[in-house]
Amino acid sequence: MSIEELTEQMAKAMEAAEASGQNADATKPSLPPGHALQAGKTVDEVLADLNKSPLFMTELEENDDIAALQALNYEGTPLENGTDFKERGNECFRARMFADAKEFYTKGVQILAAEERKRQNGEVTKNPEGEPDSEEEIAKQRGVLEGLYVNRAACHLELRNYRSCWTDCAAALRLNPANVKACYRSARALLAVGRIEEADDVCARGLALDGENKALRGLADEIISKAKERDARRRKEAEREAREKRRALLRKAALKARGIPTRTTEKPPEMEDAALALVPDPDDPRSTLSFPTVLLYPAHLETDFIKGFNEMQTLEDHLSYVFPLPWDKEGTYTMAGTECYVETREGGLLKMGKRVPLLKILSTGKVEVVDEVVRIFVLPKAEAEAWVKKFKEQKAAVRGKSS
Repeated sequence: MSIEELTEQMAKAMEAAEASGQNADATKPSLPPGHALQAGKTVDEVLADLNKSPLFMTELEENDDIAALQALNYEGTPLENGTDFKERGNECFRARMFADAKEFYTKGVQILAAEERKRQNGEVTKNPEGEPDSEEEIAKQRGVLEGLYVNRAACHLELRNYRSCWTDCAAALRLNPANVKACYRSARALLAVGRIEEADDVCARGLALDGENKALRGLADEIISKAKERDARRRKEAEREAREKRRALLRKAALKARGIPTRTTEKPPEMEDAALALVPDPDDPRSTLSFPTVLLYPAHLETDFIKGFNEMQTLEDHLSYVFPLPWDKEGTYTMAGTECYVETREGGLLKMGKRVPLLKILSTGKVEVVDEVVRIFVLPKAEAEAWVKKFKEQKAAVRGKSS
């Protein structure tokens, strides 16, 4: 269909719409937001806008020299060969052999794009008799090339080669900006990869060319639905981020109110879903603090992890189910046979009573919670004194080197 015919059709459609009144609009499907940008514009203005779109500012098929050499292997004119490959591709497409159809379309594109490239470079394309191609021949070549691009785009769409799909559609629209199929298929491909605004823009441009196109109107409804889903996800994510930020501020305020020092390192440990939290209600500042806690057994190079050590709980509350330790064959680690320590901010050790609430230890201001994790050393009484002495010596040596 020529531009003039399309213009005439659109003018008649607009006159019919005006005659039917405003009530007819109320029964029409919703259009994408981008359609408003095209309202009131002529076809020529729409086509001019389309050419400004970055999506369609692409060059024709490259490797034209190779394609030209390949074309020499076929008998007949470029138009005849291109048309033949298009028909063979159509046969494969109808049989749902999309990969094979794509290959046939590609061969046709290579031949005719090479001819088009020559003309863009100022060369005069000639027929087998050596005469310059007529305007009619050139127009036919461009028409077949346009069809090859659009049909190959359909193959790419079926094969989920979405980028290749909208690239081929862009090439077709450079040849004929009024190709509604190219608008539909490129919008469909863009929507498939979540590029909703671009899909909306292309769909709206297509509807500006053919406002009654059922495929485009159906796609417009999908775009609106996807946009709503995306906006809902974004709102939900924004709410989640705001909620997490508020909870972080509440935790920080709770730590400050209790006088508990904290510090974060460059490489905090991975704790999956374990984290410092206000419980039972993370949004209620009256809740209590719960700390991820590591029990370290330095005498045997073993550890245990407590996901939530509430500030009101005691060490005895947790050791009562941790003991006996599965690797403690001698039964050394018992409630009465162990001593527990936490490291102070100055690098010393503070002995921790098993029946003392965690809050009482942390609120002294002497113990620093690093990366939101409490670390407690658990040792057999017989080995505790020697280990404490060695720990302090090692810390003193480190301080001596740093000074």
